[in-house]
Amino acid sequence: MWQYQHSIESSATPEAIWRLWADVENWGTWNAEIEKIEVDGPFAAGTQITMTPPGDDPVLLHIAEAVENELFVDEARFDGLLLRTIHRIDRIDQNRIRVTYRMEITGAGADEAGPQIGPGITADWPETMASLAELALR
Repeated sequence: MWQYQHSIESSATPEAIWRLWADVENWGTWNAEIEKIEVDGPFAAGTQITMTPPGDDPVLLHIAEAVENELFVDEARFDGLLLRTIHRIDRIDQNRIRVTYRMEITGAGADEAGPQIGPGITADWPETMASLAELALR
């Protein structure tokens, strides 16, 4: 298994972060790594998202879990690998939250493929999460 995690703290509310996550069609306003995005249903477990990074092929994501104002998990599968990303909101105190993104790559060859593809996928997380938190404060 290959894994990577990044967290930020913010004075945004869990509800504000959740609203931005649930508004899939507008993820590109805070995530520069999205050229086009489509969602086939509500922001809930079972829904599929087709996300196209700039200059790349579309990536099919499946929402595996969604708990309002707390977390959602998306999964992508290709070449025998499962790329699972957990997006979580934890309350630090009454005025602060921690937002954490965690990627886990498992499956046949994950020990070799993970270090090759994982860093490229997660490289923009600090900037993306900072943009998310900034927009949530507006």
